[in-house]
Amino acid sequence: MAITEQDVDRIARLARIELSADQTTRAQSELNGILALIAQLQAVDTSGVEPMAHPLSAHQDISLRLRPDVACPASTLQERKALMANSPARHESLFLVPTVIE
Repeated sequence: MAITEQDVDRIARLARIELSADQTTRAQSELNGILALIAQLQAVDTSGVEPMAHPLSAHQDISLRLRPDVACPASTLQERKALMANSPARHESLFLVPTVIE
């Protein structure tokens, strides 16, 4: 699928940018180049290839450095007050949020 000049004009209109005739031609050429690269990538047979969590995991053992997701209380009353100061609405040390599901 090739990008036409009308496609570039529509994209420019949606992006609210004004392109000259030269810029339109250049954008059309660059977008068609990108689509050609995507088609080339999609043509590669990846059956039997395991997905990687990290691009370097094929060459070395990578462990993700994530902290444990554990809820813990504020250490001091001052720390709790400092955290609650950022809240637009609160009640008895609880953050109040608008109702999303009724």
